[in-house]
Amino acid sequence: MSAPSAIDHHASAGYSLPLAYWLAQASDLAYKDEATIESQVRDWGFDQVRHHRTRFTPPFPLEDTQAYTAASDDMIITAFRGTEPTEIRDWLSDASTPPWPGPAKTGYVHYGFAEALQSIFPDVKDTLSELRSNKQTVWFTGHSLGGALAMLAGARMYLEDPRLQADGVYTYGQPRTCDRLLAEAYNNGFKDRMYRFVNNADIVPQLPPEPAFTHVEALRYIDSAGTLHERKPGAGGLLGGLAEGAEGLTASAFSPSAAGIRDHSIKRYIAAIEKNLA
Repeated sequence: MSAPSAIDHHASAGYSLPLAYWLAQASDLAYKDEATIESQVRDWGFDQVRHHRTRFTPPFPLEDTQAYTAASDDMIITAFRGTEPTEIRDWLSDASTPPWPGPAKTGYVHYGFAEALQSIFPDVKDTLSELRSNKQTVWFTGHSLGGALAMLAGARMYLEDPRLQADGVYTYGQPRTCDRLLAEAYNNGFKDRMYRFVNNADIVPQLPPEPAFTHVEALRYIDSAGTLHERKPGAGGLLGGLAEGAEGLTASAFSPSAAGIRDHSIKRYIAAIEKNLA
């Protein structure tokens, strides 16, 4: 199977590697400026686009939170922008941050992720209410921090406003976001709808540290040869493979030349998924 030439606007719930490829492209696009985003999504066949942005002030470790929503007659994508792991290294490594109550009081989530999402969530929700006028499928996606926000946005819609819940969530290099109670509720509610891609030694999915935070299931793991494994964590020893080539969670592991940082690049995720489409 070669890389698809266009997004399938009729994508249905369930795992689709071509859709994973395009949502990775959409996640990459979230890093671009608004004019570039609008031009590209229109080339992809989306005739409506909204931008979501909130700026923070120090000492919050991120300058702002950004996302965009693109809509066609059949499909809506909300893509959350990520950030460079070096910018949030200490924040990701800090397990002492007070937790934030999870959606519908289900478990707890990382305070920083919750605060970042809350800053734009009302706008995202209002946008989906406005644009979902034709029973379009809805997809959340993001890379790095954007993956955490996509996962949590999916959880909030599912637990707080089911009429707007996403048909699918695809994330790339997503950090741990929540405790086991919320992860279990998410795994039950998003069975066959959530897919979390991890590229080889990518360091970000190893943070924040366990046991305070954990991952949702539905792992799609790309090994050092670029082969994609459609297996859940722990199956057949695959969980141990997540640390393949990792250099430990030290400051040096966040240097640009470290394997864990190189493998975190969204470009590497796109290239690996495209290879598996061949």
